[in-house]
Amino acid sequence: MSKAELRHDDCRNFIPIDVAKGFCNAKKMNVMIDTPVCGKFEALPKCKNCANFKDATEDNMGKCVGFDDGYWAFADLKAANCEKYEAK
Repeated sequence: MSKAELRHDDCRNFIPIDVAKGFCNAKKMNVMIDTPVCGKFEALPKCKNCANFKDATEDNMGKCVGFDDGYWAFADLKAANCEKYEAK
């Protein structure tokens, strides 16, 4: 995934305020969710960043092959506590 495709809500430094904006803890300022990320970007573990996330559809649904059952997962699902998360 290129940096151009990343959004602020893909960053560990982002704290959501509402559906459109949040607070950047690195720059100490409010930011819009869908604006380009800055140089202080630190990837937040999400299914879409995981090596076990496969077969993504246009609806951002995919399959987690890290578990034997092949669970379906949403690409933007936060995976910071997932035992099967493997960064790409």
